[in-house]
Amino acid sequence: MKKTVVIAGGGTAGWMTAAYLQASFADQISVTVVESQAISTIGVGEATFSTIRHFFSYIGLEERDWMPACNATYKLGIRFENWRHPGHDFYHPFERFSKVDGYPLPEWWLRNAPSERFDRDCFVIANLCDTMRAPYSLEGRLFDADDEALGAGSRTTLAEQDTQYPYAYHFDAALLADYLMKRTTARGVRRVVDSIVDVRRDERGIAGLVTQEHGTVEADLYIDCTGFRGLLINKALEEPFTSFQKYLPNDRAVALRVPADIERNGIAPYTTATAMDAGWKWTIPLFGRIGTGYVYASDYCSPEEAEKALREACGPAAADLEANHIRMRIGRTRNSWVGNCVAIGLASGFVEPLESTGIFFIQHGIEQLVKHFPGERIDPTLVEHYNQVVGRCIDGIAEFLAFHYYAAARTDNAYWRATKERELPGRLAERIELWRSKLPDAESVYPYYHGFEPYSYVALLLGLGGIKTRSRAVIDLLDDGAATAEFDRLAGQARRAQAELPSQYEYFAHMRRPVEA
Repeated sequence: MKKTVVIAGGGTAGWMTAAYLQASFADQISVTVVESQAISTIGVGEATFSTIRHFFSYIGLEERDWMPACNATYKLGIRFENWRHPGHDFYHPFERFSKVDGYPLPEWWLRNAPSERFDRDCFVIANLCDTMRAPYSLEGRLFDADDEALGAGSRTTLAEQDTQYPYAYHFDAALLADYLMKRTTARGVRRVVDSIVDVRRDERGIAGLVTQEHGTVEADLYIDCTGFRGLLINKALEEPFTSFQKYLPNDRAVALRVPADIERNGIAPYTTATAMDAGWKWTIPLFGRIGTGYVYASDYCSPEEAEKALREACGPAAADLEANHIRMRIGRTRNSWVGNCVAIGLASGFVEPLESTGIFFIQHGIEQLVKHFPGERIDPTLVEHYNQVVGRCIDGIAEFLAFHYYAAARTDNAYWRATKERELPGRLAERIELWRSKLPDAESVYPYYHGFEPYSYVALLLGLGGIKTRSRAVIDLLDDGAATAEFDRLAGQARRAQAELPSQYEYFAHMRRPVEA
């Protein structure tokens, strides 16, 4: 008999899950999504990081099809502004460092820096961000790389990412959910538009979802995509939620959708994270508008103060726009899989979107569910392993985000001074002490998979400026001729790419042109 799966909640999490299950199992399982028209998508997760390529490739979506439909643009990295002091900025791009004589280029930069900007000296992509370039030529050639060599178009998962893809995406989360809904329902996923009024339980966990108008919807496996409510996992099954507030106190956000004149101003190929008095502001450039919001700690700032600060930062363009105030549940459900119920997305866990991890958590949870998918019975050993893998991933990203605040040089008010006094999660304090003597590497960062590689820790350490570090002593004993040549090579590569690549606006205007018959 065909196994049945019911997904409680639509939105980005629900429809990404439905699309992935459909791509994985085709008609071997039956998938139903129950979603309410009365509950809207949170919509904070409009930025991603480069692992999202695996998701779109896996479900068989081409950029030329889904990107225009979702007002999507390319994201080459994150630009951090004012985290060291007002007026300072740096990039965290999707690019691994090259190595010289076995040592990453930043080791050599610390010894003999060509300029004060490690990001422009050590990365090509930082320079493309400065000039707002797209990663592709108008002919569809990826800059200085081969799509096939990077695995584009192949059906791979996060575990197989052995190369670094140079970009991610910005997109409208509500439009993506709608796009995936139409695509999956056309291919056999059942959609029930109704409100869940009760959750029935039995010895398996969930026995059925009682809806307002469609009776009780039953399944073998239930997936909780009900967001911060955790309707199935937390409320019905009473699985406890572990808060990260003592490490990451930002618990609210206020968001605006600001119209943008992209023809005149262009489209930045990066997310901007600007430090504010009680948190930070995101700026996400889509095709035709800017998604922006202020993530803040309610202990330091009221909703009214946050909205006022956000509107002032946006200027006249934000006048009369409706603000969306969001309460964020920061932390994770102790076990994301309990009985016959698996929580995906916000119901599973969430940290503030500083490194665009909301969509990543969805993708990681779905992939792991497929890899641990039950047969005739649910195997407790596989459930335990799933919970371990998912939990470690969320914990690792929480540690990475806590590092951002501790490492930021900014200490100009009570909020920023507290970031240096707050308890650090896990073994982060121990790692930081080591990083004062040498740059982060594979042996010294968080040891379990969490989506971020050592180069990300190095970029943040050097960019945020609050932790003094140094190169290894061995670098002083080595000839730096090859390192000098590598800095020159990267600078030349950046100049060529800047000259040859179109701007983001030019690229997407070209992509959206009607196809001639």
